[in-house]
Amino acid sequence: MYKYNCLNPIADVGLNLFSGEYTKTDSIMDADCALVRSASMHDMELGDTVLAVARAGAGVNNIPLDVCAEKGIVVFNTPGANANGVKELVLAAMLYASRDLVGGIEWCIANKDDENIAKTAEKEKKNFAGTEISGKKLGVIGLGAIGVLVANAATNLGMEVYGYDPYISVNAAWSLSGTVKHISNIDDIYRECDFISIHVPLLDSTKKMVNADAIAKMKPNAVVLNFARDLLVDEEAMVAALAEGKVHKYVTDFANPTVVGAKGCIVTPHLGASTAESEDNCAIMAVRELRDYLENGNIVHSVNYPDCSMGACVTAGRIAILHKNVKGMISQYSTILGDADVNVADMTNKAKGEYAYALIDVDSPISDAVLEELAAIEGVLRVRKIK
Repeated sequence: MYKYNCLNPIADVGLNLFSGEYTKTDSIMDADCALVRSASMHDMELGDTVLAVARAGAGVNNIPLDVCAEKGIVVFNTPGANANGVKELVLAAMLYASRDLVGGIEWCIANKDDENIAKTAEKEKKNFAGTEISGKKLGVIGLGAIGVLVANAATNLGMEVYGYDPYISVNAAWSLSGTVKHISNIDDIYRECDFISIHVPLLDSTKKMVNADAIAKMKPNAVVLNFARDLLVDEEAMVAALAEGKVHKYVTDFANPTVVGAKGCIVTPHLGASTAESEDNCAIMAVRELRDYLENGNIVHSVNYPDCSMGACVTAGRIAILHKNVKGMISQYSTILGDADVNVADMTNKAKGEYAYALIDVDSPISDAVLEELAAIEGVLRVRKIK
């Protein structure tokens, strides 16, 4: 029997995928796994029973990844599950930044008591005139699940699309429209594009990547769209550039005192993945990831441990070992198992940065004494008996 804890409301369509072997608990201290959306876990005490955390979404800056890794807790996210919802909002953002839909709507509300509003509107609409996005240049920074969808959709709207991602995956490259021009120098996007949409993860290397120098290269009619993470943009520099007329609009999905109400800023309250479909997709993927890990030991879409999968176990037993990525670990496992007269039927070991993961299928049952001996190896963070 497994126990799961929800730190935020999680869609029932996902939770219903838990089998009768799972029960919900109100405390993470006695849970085997947890599901989270936006709740901050940085100051949260995690019980020793916690084996995994699944973020129903892509960003994981609310989770202490290194702390979890050191405790042998695998952290999952759900890349791509909310991609279509974000893509659609980015397209909407380009349209309402181009046509001043927000200004027009606000004018209508302000003049709702005017009996002649239809006639007045004909005189005032010139104040909200805009431009079309067809034929304009869009630069997409980051060609992951969302960036690829944005780029492809924009080409279908008649835009000239440039994509920048030095680490584009094979799958993303295959999914990308052939009409998207791949750019090797990000400065070309800053200089050439009318719209710039950011779709990279928040890392030390990407924090405030759109800084004053980058902004200075942009066209005065440029519209910058940020539906990834607020800290990717130096917003103080952006607000200053907008005030001076050096950039046309900044559209962000992250409300904060710097941008809300600032000239040229259009701010939405983190609506990117706020669709029923996105929430359902994230919940479904998160639950499936947790079940596959708890029941089979397989890791898919982890952000602090390597992905590693051997399917369902068809031998007498399976051991999962979370360990530091140092040499000599596999030989120590093999020695202990050999001394216990346990034959290894299959084995895989994957590494990611400082951490690694081993799955070992064996032809005979594993005793608690063997598990304890494996756990005592220096560098081993957690040992699980899957079967």
